[in-house]
Amino acid sequence: MGAETSATRRLLLQRTEELMLEDGYAAVTYRRVAAKAGVTAGLVQYYFPSIDDLFVALLELRLEQNLRVLAEFLEAHPGNPLRAIWEYCTDETTAAMFAEVMALGNHRKAIRTEIAAVTERLHRAEREALAKVPRTYRFEGSVVSIDALLVLLTGLPKLLLMDADLGVVKGRADVIDLVEGYLERIEVNPSRSGQKATRRTSSVKRATSTRST
Repeated sequence: MGAETSATRRLLLQRTEELMLEDGYAAVTYRRVAAKAGVTAGLVQYYFPSIDDLFVALLELRLEQNLRVLAEFLEAHPGNPLRAIWEYCTDETTAAMFAEVMALGNHRKAIRTEIAAVTERLHRAEREALAKVPRTYRFEGSVVSIDALLVLLTGLPKLLLMDADLGVVKGRADVIDLVEGYLERIEVNPSRSGQKATRRTSSVKRATSTRST
């Protein structure tokens, strides 16, 4: 097995991710990855003795990248961790990759445990970010738990993107507006109090709009 710090290894993982996003996890074979990377299938197998090894290595790489990107969103929204998490999760590439990984776990039982472990590490980072800004969240007068909010903010973008892939987009933009309006009401950075919150156009919303045409 090739060294984990190898530039070739990282290239193979990048090409694997591109292949998954373009054609789905089922398209990932030694031959397809090799063709995309401009190497031989034997070299791919040298670095990853099994396809499951390739998927697990990609999960670990994505976790590192996701934690870094999440930190960037949190830095961009000081005092508003829910907004940061929502924008991170509605990033089109992030949502698409998450959806593909979930499909992978459903069909390759051998690496489901690895997927669960990576997902939990990411959720732990999200909970830690929320713990730094202690706050009680409410909806219609009732207290909403942090775990419930995380399920909503991290799970909804995946569902929206999967529906969009099927051409089912009616009402999706309204749902996104509902979530973003709620975030604007409950989470305002004290340093910007008095200023009107600025909405963004979600990447997932753009994806659903584009795929409906």
